[in-house]
Amino acid sequence: MHAQRTGKVFAHPTTWAKLIREHGWRRPRLRLYPPKLKVGGRATAPNEMWHVDASILRLLDGTRAYLHSVIDHFSRRILAWTIAGRLEPMNTGLVLARAASNLEGSAKAAVYMDSGIENINGHVDKLFEVGTLERVIAQIDVSFSNSMIEAWFRSIKHQWLFLHQLNDLATVKRLVEFYVVEHNEVLPHSAFRGQTPEETCFGQGNAVPGELAAQRQQARRRRLQQNQEAACSACPRSSLAPKEDVAA
Repeated sequence: MHAQRTGKVFAHPTTWAKLIREHGWRRPRLRLYPPKLKVGGRATAPNEMWHVDASILRLLDGTRAYLHSVIDHFSRRILAWTIAGRLEPMNTGLVLARAASNLEGSAKAAVYMDSGIENINGHVDKLFEVGTLERVIAQIDVSFSNSMIEAWFRSIKHQWLFLHQLNDLATVKRLVEFYVVEHNEVLPHSAFRGQTPEETCFGQGNAVPGELAAQRQQARRRRLQQNQEAACSACPRSSLAPKEDVAA
C-alpha cells in the first residue's frame, strides 16, 4: 500500500508477495537481546521447592471464588489449599502455614510466588520471618515464572470444575476437595512413569515403573500371539510362540 501511495508499484497483493518470496526482499529480523531461559528450577527432593498462588473462579450468580493452593515442585503433590469468597491477604499465609506444619526437622522450603498482593502482604511476611520458608519471587529473584501452580489451576478448571455448575462456595469446595484427593492419590503422573504424586512424595511407588513395563511387555506378547492365531488358525500353536519364548 505504501508503494501504491508513492506511485512506485501497482500490483495485486498475491503477486507482490510472490515477488518478495522469489527475490528475497523481506527485511532481516535480528534478535538483539539474549534468548529467555527455557529450563526453570529443578528440585531434587520433596519439600525443597514449593509454588503458591491464587486463581479466580466465577460462579453462576456472578460472584467470585478464590482458590489458594500450594504445590510441591518435586512430587507435584498439592500440600494445602483453601477456598474463599474474597481475595483476603491472610489466605496465602494460611495455606503456607498448613503446608509448613508438615515439614520435619530443620527442613527449609523455597516458596516461589509472583508479586501479587495476595502473596506480598503483612500476613505472609510474618510467616517468612520465622525462617522455615524462604520467599522467591518469580521473574524478579529468578528468571523463570511460577508456571507449575498455574498449570495445575488450568488442569483443575478445564478437566473438572468447568464441567459442573458452580453454584456457590460450598459446591466449589466439595469439587476441589474431590479433585485434590484424585490428583494426589489416584491419578498417575507421566513425569513419574506411572507413580502418583503421593507415592513420589513419600517414596512408596518405586516399584511401579518396573511393574508397568513388565505388564506392557506381557500384553504385547499376548497381542502378538492372538494376531498370529487369527491370521493363521491352521498353524500349530507351538510355531506361533514368540522367539524369546522358544529360545527359553
